[in-house]
Amino acid sequence: MAPLPKKKTATSKRGMRRHHIRLKLPGLTACPQCRSPKISHRACPTCGTYRGRDVLAVGREKRPTVPGA
Repeated sequence: MAPLPKKKTATSKRGMRRHHIRLKLPGLTACPQCRSPKISHRACPTCGTYRGRDVLAVGREKRPTVPGA
């Protein structure tokens, strides 16, 4: 038979053991182009740039291609 705890673990003690298991906010930095907050090492969702280059087509209209026109 496996050993069992003699006393109930207090909620405070359980919380101290699990204190690293939590939701964390992402590290936000300011975009060098538009100064809006963005996640580090990702393309800016506002202006679409990453490391000084345009990598996303943000705010640009996509023209629908019509076959046969």
